[in-house]
Amino acid sequence: MIKLKLPALALGLSCLAATACDKSEADSVTPDTTTSTGTTSVTSVVQAKYTSAVTISTSGSSITLKSNGTPDHPTPYYATTNPLWEAQRTGYTLNPGTVGVQNYSMTIPTEPAAAATKEATALGPIGMALNGVAIYNDQEGGNKALDTGVIGSFDRAGAHPGPGNTYHYHVAGDFTTKDDANLVGFLRDGFPIYGRKDKDGTYPANLDAYGGHTGSTTEFASGIYHYHCSNVNYLSTGVYVLKSGSYYGTKGTFTF
Repeated sequence: MIKLKLPALALGLSCLAATACDKSEADSVTPDTTTSTGTTSVTSVVQAKYTSAVTISTSGSSITLKSNGTPDHPTPYYATTNPLWEAQRTGYTLNPGTVGVQNYSMTIPTEPAAAATKEATALGPIGMALNGVAIYNDQEGGNKALDTGVIGSFDRAGAHPGPGNTYHYHVAGDFTTKDDANLVGFLRDGFPIYGRKDKDGTYPANLDAYGGHTGSTTEFASGIYHYHCSNVNYLSTGVYVLKSGSYYGTKGTFTF
């Protein structure tokens, strides 16, 4: 177990002071044409891998995923009367939030493609994990990078509640991915995000500036562009950020 060596862990209030926003960065690139999924469609993987907590529908060239955003695993951010409540880890604190029921709706393309101009991920949901919980980047309220105080409020899932009791993942954890090649979910641009390893058990050495590369995965044997959880021990705290920087493709909508 990793303990944060701090005089007093902050309560992670910065997360509760922010609301979701969008922000873009001009990062002109030549589109990568090697994003084909071969004979496996994004739709089929989404339908097969998301849990029953997520409602999936398709319309034309888009897929819509809906969930209430509540985790299907233990967390100290549930009420103590909830069967999934557990005590916070020793050496960590709780922020003032709790797990709240949301009305998430994320729409992604059935055939994701590289964007000619990459857009920065922003505060708020940047994707959805397989259990319907929102995925956030490495920023907190005020567009500040995660610090040790905020990290000290994470449960063992690498998550905590934000504004409106929006429980969300920032980093790898016990119920998404640790030191493995697990599929975590999909980001808003329609590309999948995996754990720190490739399916052959090695750490990818050729990730681009967006934290991804094109290659074969367990779900997409013929290859697809996909993100990986960072393999950098963030601030030497023992946590690994799920996603930082810009989207590789063009993001779809995420409402709640």
